[in-house]
Amino acid sequence: MPTKHALRFRQIHLDFHTSPKIPRIGARFNKKHWQRTLQEAHVDSITLFAKCHHGWSYHPTTVGQVHPHLDFDLLRAQFDACKEIDINAPIYLSAGLDNVASYEHPEWREVGFDGKMSGWAAGLLDAGFHTMDFHSPYLDYLCEQIAEVVDRFPEADGIFLDIISQNQSCGRWSLDFMREHGLNPKLAEDRERSSEQALEKYFRKSVEATHSGSNKNMPVFHNSGHIAPGQNSILHHFSHLELESLPTGGWGYDHFPQSAKYASNLGLDFLGMTGKFHTTWGEFGGFKHPNALRYECASMLAYGSKCSVGDQLHPDGRLDDSTYQSIGQAYREVEAREPWCTGVRGVADIAILSSESENPETKRNNRPDVGTGRILLEGHFLFTVLDRSMSFDPYRLLILPDDIAVDVRLARKLRAYLRNGGKVLLSGTSGLKPDGTGLALDLGARWSGQSEYQPDFMLPEKRLRPTFVDSPFVAYLPSQRITATRGRSLGQIYDPYFNRTWDHFCSHQHAPARPEASGYDLGVRHGGITYLAHPVFTLYQAYGSVACKEFLHRLLRSILGPRETLATNLPSTARAILNHQADQRRYVLHLLHAPTVARGGEMAHQGGNIANNAVPIEVVEDLIPIGPVEVSLRVPHKVTKAHLVPSGRKLKVTQSKGRIEFRVPRFSCHAMVAVE
Repeated sequence: MPTKHALRFRQIHLDFHTSPKIPRIGARFNKKHWQRTLQEAHVDSITLFAKCHHGWSYHPTTVGQVHPHLDFDLLRAQFDACKEIDINAPIYLSAGLDNVASYEHPEWREVGFDGKMSGWAAGLLDAGFHTMDFHSPYLDYLCEQIAEVVDRFPEADGIFLDIISQNQSCGRWSLDFMREHGLNPKLAEDRERSSEQALEKYFRKSVEATHSGSNKNMPVFHNSGHIAPGQNSILHHFSHLELESLPTGGWGYDHFPQSAKYASNLGLDFLGMTGKFHTTWGEFGGFKHPNALRYECASMLAYGSKCSVGDQLHPDGRLDDSTYQSIGQAYREVEAREPWCTGVRGVADIAILSSESENPETKRNNRPDVGTGRILLEGHFLFTVLDRSMSFDPYRLLILPDDIAVDVRLARKLRAYLRNGGKVLLSGTSGLKPDGTGLALDLGARWSGQSEYQPDFMLPEKRLRPTFVDSPFVAYLPSQRITATRGRSLGQIYDPYFNRTWDHFCSHQHAPARPEASGYDLGVRHGGITYLAHPVFTLYQAYGSVACKEFLHRLLRSILGPRETLATNLPSTARAILNHQADQRRYVLHLLHAPTVARGGEMAHQGGNIANNAVPIEVVEDLIPIGPVEVSLRVPHKVTKAHLVPSGRKLKVTQSKGRIEFRVPRFSCHAMVAVE
């Protein structure tokens, strides 16, 4: 089992996937330029390449194959240059992709149950990388490569193993495994079981290889592009976590906050990984605005993370000056703020029970989770993300967003949490029994199944209505039919005249609401449970209705009451995160502001990266100042002072009725307040 590993704050993840058709690999590497570039960019750790997705090694090897146009030990030259100036150097090996191995041993490739090759290039003449089957002898080949690297570089600061996945392979070796273990390859569940066993074998053998050298505590991280909530059984194979989350590269700006808030509960140090690219990995000559990197790194600090910026080294081995000038702008600011970002723990009033952890087939960017995160971030609520194995008790409110079935064990845990004074918010089909036959908890309401109408309309009770809407507003996804009995109704649902069909339609989209209410409630509150009939968080993720958001913000504040930890007048485009730095006996409030703008559009083209087609991208460019910002905090400690950091500027603090209040002067991008 890997030893827990403490990370540095300012890392580079240096991709180096290099075609065998490109000559003079590393020819422009220059130790002094390398060192000066990294130092001027305030970098203190950089991941270096032993083997890339193409399958080439960048050091002398008796196991793999050195890149055909590399004539010196590039990895050693980079590594020693870093160590001379106290820059950490973890080492990267591609694990799941290897085109050199797939060419030499095509039988080691994954094969789908449809007979097609798996991977980024399924066809023999398609450009792209090949996915390898961990049931095949490829795993032994990979582990020999890992063992060779840790033997040659015992002072490395970790091993980074990439593209860790096993699809439902029906290649020769996977079929043999299923036959030997009584599994039927015609059944998806048996193929999935075979995949799980292959991954478990990969984890065990790769960690053994990582620890086969003289350093038995060599850190190791296995990258799959996402830390999936609920899959805690594999974490004993990790020394730390690296949260790959390139906002412009397919993850979006909603992904990292959710991922970081979940990772903060796992007991491992972690870093966030963005990229310098305008789009995603493999983009030579692509640059995001330096302000975007400043904002993304500030966000990592705010969510309790260390920082990593992805870059791709040119095949000639020379670091790009423009790239590191941009990174340096962000990392100078990170370095100045590190003392207030070490050993922090996020403060939270609300916990989200992750929909992804309960519905793992939904994968990254699960709609209910993203929608809930957006609602809470835009309302400046303090929250965290849990799976069901974690304690609910520290939080005043637990949200089960939209699609979480409640089985007997979860129901028992929820009832205990409610008895201890906790409050629960359910929405959509959350709270139903796993077989969908009825309610698993007492909501003080009668359930009559799902509505036949889509869309329908909601009209909350007066105190919960949006400030600008006093009539029913549309909800595009079906509601559950509930009628309050002992619970208190939160408002009414209005049905449309009819669903849209060829012989029943009205106007461009859907029929209007009937004048009279349907008789069904849009929500109910009973004891510590609040239930909403619509999948409101998925609705917000999909449609972004401001009316829906205002309703939810009012509802959440009515549940939390006056003891909510944070109140502020920040705009919805800003973010507020409060951390507790226990060893220093202080809280640190992070205020972030960098509005994103959708740029670009859809266009099909050839010759680009694996995505090929252009799509709109969320861009951060202008850092618009905001403020002054009013802040009110309720913390269980006596406060002696509040001041901006790292500048040290003191803020005037007033205290009354258990709350402290202060004003943060006008700022752009990132303001930090230490509350001592």
